[in-house]
Amino acid sequence: MSHIIIPDGYHPLLSQYDTQKAIGVIKRQFADTLAATLQLHRVSAPLFLEASTGLNDDLNGYERKVTFDIKDTGTEAQVVQSLAKWKRMALRDYGFRVGKGLYTDMNAIRRDEELDNLHSIYVDQWDWEKVIRKEDRNTDYLKQTVRAIVSAVCATEMNLHAQFPELYELPLHTPDVTFITSQELEDLYPDLTPKQRENAFVQENGTTFLMQIGKKLRSGKPHDGRAPDYDDWDLNGDILFWNSTLGISYELSSMGIRVSPESLSRQLTEAGCDDRRSLPFHKALLAGELPYTIGGGIGQSRLCMLILGSAHIGEVQVSVWDEATRSACQRAGIPLL
Repeated sequence: MSHIIIPDGYHPLLSQYDTQKAIGVIKRQFADTLAATLQLHRVSAPLFLEASTGLNDDLNGYERKVTFDIKDTGTEAQVVQSLAKWKRMALRDYGFRVGKGLYTDMNAIRRDEELDNLHSIYVDQWDWEKVIRKEDRNTDYLKQTVRAIVSAVCATEMNLHAQFPELYELPLHTPDVTFITSQELEDLYPDLTPKQRENAFVQENGTTFLMQIGKKLRSGKPHDGRAPDYDDWDLNGDILFWNSTLGISYELSSMGIRVSPESLSRQLTEAGCDDRRSLPFHKALLAGELPYTIGGGIGQSRLCMLILGSAHIGEVQVSVWDEATRSACQRAGIPLL
């Protein structure tokens, strides 16, 4: 059985019918608000990629990709895990200019995900990427973008509360963001695990952007894993909200300013991934042929859960769960789709 949290006295605030209506409102409004705020245009995206391109996201580096062969082409394909690398190539190939970007509805299968209230093997998110100038590769630009995303979340939340009065008992999140690095967080809570640190800090400080994820801390370990070939580990982070229903820190988005040729070279060596230098994406980036960008992923089901006060991701998306989880949720009044 997957590990799940059963909140005391939990009940959904909306019927299943109204939940589906609300999900549609959230997805439409947030996508429109995000696109207008960050100057993004929607594009179509792949569900799978050829394995030989090296474009699939490696996430933490150990997850197995869903792989299959294509009969007519004789090639091997992989279902995407995210589109972090593909988006940067698309910005170049589609001719996006500085200050403009793209977003897409990304659907993925992560077969090795550990299932719980927040994690499913089915991933749906808005993947977005924007062309920036070299001089925009700094912390101030990163923070400005984070604040814009959080403001779009809060605007969507306020609109949904207005349309569905049943949600008024949920606390509204504010657009104020606290920024902290992973090293500063470790220094604050040296005896806690990374997740425990996040819970302690976000419960006290509210919406947080936890910066610099992937690099080793003074303890000798990174706060969390990050593939070395998309985010710059000095200019990335996670947007964390406090989830009052579950009583935990809640990651909505992983994002960051992407690697430059210099930081890619450094991170590949540090991660022991120098063999990737010969892959098409990495060769183009190291040669300076790709634009400087910022981007990330924003969980669609995660956002719906947060705004609706849902206790389990299975209330807002259809996926596969073990029988013990389904039984436990049914007993607790948590309706899995």
